[in-house]
Amino acid sequence: MSVEVYVDVKNLSFYRADRAIYKDITLQIPKGKITAVMGPSGVGKTTLLRLIGGQIAPHSGSVTVAGLDMSRASRKELFDARRKMGMLFQSGALFSDMSVFENVALPLQEHTEFDDVMIRDIVLMKLQSVGLRGAAHLMPAELSGGMARRAALARAIALDPDLVMYDEPFAGQDPISKGVLVELIKRLNHAANITSVLVSHDVEDSLSIADHVCLLSDGRVILSGTADEIRQSKDPRVVQFLQGHADGPVGFHYPAQDYDKQLLGMN
Repeated sequence: MSVEVYVDVKNLSFYRADRAIYKDITLQIPKGKITAVMGPSGVGKTTLLRLIGGQIAPHSGSVTVAGLDMSRASRKELFDARRKMGMLFQSGALFSDMSVFENVALPLQEHTEFDDVMIRDIVLMKLQSVGLRGAAHLMPAELSGGMARRAALARAIALDPDLVMYDEPFAGQDPISKGVLVELIKRLNHAANITSVLVSHDVEDSLSIADHVCLLSDGRVILSGTADEIRQSKDPRVVQFLQGHADGPVGFHYPAQDYDKQLLGMN
């Protein structure tokens, strides 16, 4: 049985100045599954989310989301496509002068014609799903880090999106908060048949819930498959990343000219 593809990245290259972030990569994100996109810091994981969302365009190749080529879409097509996407930012990005309730209500107020009663019911339902219905009246400054991330998740799913993108959702979380988020992501994904793209370098928690994994390094996809296939890989780059070895194929130093020559002022 073939797997339906929701996000299809083909022969994509993307540069910042002269630096290649992606070099002709191809990857697929299956519909209704949790896909973990992993790799060392600075490899371009968040950039991939921005490419999927159509915020930036590739220099070559394509990113197709639910059949729509994001780099060739009209403004209206992009607007309609983004209504079907939810985003959980690494910082949570809650509006500091709005209550938890108001933060979650905002997408509904902006993108629907629901009346106040309907919006209230939906907001309470989303907050209930993340365990924060009792915190609806609180301001972001009154929330713990884990609570703020859950409130942001409630906002991300307010419009019942088909695709939810998570940018380092476990960063800075204590073990309990992290465990709650892991369980929430898994439960919400399967209950609503959401397609989830989870960007993270948190190996164990990501692999524990991912149906599909793409491992990036040096601007390329070095391995994709199930969590078990990733764990069983003998590729030195994969082993170094999974086991956190300081020495290995993935270098510590950013590319630079010869150190001795630079100290001596030589070109």
